[in-house]
Amino acid sequence: MKFGGTSVANFEAITRAVFIVGGRLNQKPVVVVSALSKVTDLLYRMSDAAASQNREEASKLMDELRNRHVNLASELLEQSPALKDEAVAEINRICDKLESLVNAVCAVGELSDRNKAIIISNGELLSSTVICHTMNAKGIRTNFIDARQMMVTSNSYLKGEPVESEILKRVPEVISKAYEGMDAVITQGFIGSNLAGEQTVLGRGGSDYSASLIGMAIDAEKIEIWTDVDGVRSADPRKVENTKYLEKISFEEAAEMAHFGAKVLHPLTIEPAVKKNIPIYVLNSTNPSGKGTAILRSELIEDGVKSVSFKENIKVINIFSMKMINTSGFLRRVFEIFSENRVSVDLISTSEANISVTVDSSEKIDKTVAELSEFAEVLVDDDKSQVSVIGKNIVKLNGMLKRTFAPLKKCNVYMISQGASFVNISFVVDREELTEVVKDLHHHLFEQPEEMETF
Repeated sequence: MKFGGTSVANFEAITRAVFIVGGRLNQKPVVVVSALSKVTDLLYRMSDAAASQNREEASKLMDELRNRHVNLASELLEQSPALKDEAVAEINRICDKLESLVNAVCAVGELSDRNKAIIISNGELLSSTVICHTMNAKGIRTNFIDARQMMVTSNSYLKGEPVESEILKRVPEVISKAYEGMDAVITQGFIGSNLAGEQTVLGRGGSDYSASLIGMAIDAEKIEIWTDVDGVRSADPRKVENTKYLEKISFEEAAEMAHFGAKVLHPLTIEPAVKKNIPIYVLNSTNPSGKGTAILRSELIEDGVKSVSFKENIKVINIFSMKMINTSGFLRRVFEIFSENRVSVDLISTSEANISVTVDSSEKIDKTVAELSEFAEVLVDDDKSQVSVIGKNIVKLNGMLKRTFAPLKKCNVYMISQGASFVNISFVVDREELTEVVKDLHHHLFEQPEEMETF
């Protein structure tokens, strides 16, 4: 059971989360929690303040962090004085240790990736401390597990790659031991350690990934992702009205949705569950009785369009060279440069003398472009958006391409990519056109359905 930041944001949210866990004790829950809502952002700001030697700002943020957790623990544990004192003492111990590190960074004005990982990981340590004591106060005998004991990653401090062999070995043993005499156990998402025992994190949104890895390691019956929405919908309701609730989708569809912009799941969440065929349920902690969305193996899912997803801010990199024509090894050279510079590519389109790729706007591409420019003409288009129509076997549906592009007559389409997996059709438009394109496309596909037959 993984609870996201909005599901553990305050007194009311944590009280609901504890109630939800209490209703599943017969299933021996392993509870994975994120930091309280907005706390990770605060910790990123604190690390930036420390790096720039802004002691006043760092101190202000430190006080805000400490006071929020102390006050929350005091409120939740008001009827359990002994547990309240214990929780507050642990919160202060974590904050004192963090403050010492932040002061040290301020003193030298230099922030290493290792120290940044330590700073931003404290949100999960604090939230799990508060929630563990609250569960015990509510009569749920709960043991606290430090995720760094079992979530082993590579040496990349800020984007650790899970070492699955170590995770599969450690997680069952740690959880089994922690469960002795207990009703539940609680641990942290997002954080881990490398083989040397140094602190790492999985990257933003990595708590979903943590939960899925733990579920895989213990052969869980199911993985529940508790958030603040009623499952997965056919589009982002912040952009589109009349979105449709999806009762069930396939692992492949969910992975494509997450990768191509849907915010409900971390993109890497699906892979560990697929390996053990463990169903994932996306549920709403403010509506515990709701069905949510079940993510299941493909043969249990009907063909058809499920979602219109998007990435709002991307770059298109166009690479042109006559050397491509009838030349082996050119593509390999291009993508080796992307790999060596750790730039992640989403869509790819090629013609006889041109390669076009899309990357997230946050990617640092200056070095990549410089290296590509040594043997090709490179043009970078900014302020673009990527739109993806996702569903099982959609490229086999008669008339699907016509229906996808019918609403796009008034805007420029810069690139089209049809997934080999038969799960998505993606294209690139100007960023300023995105909202209208997504609305029109969703209306055309979901509110004015036409009959589409499978070839």
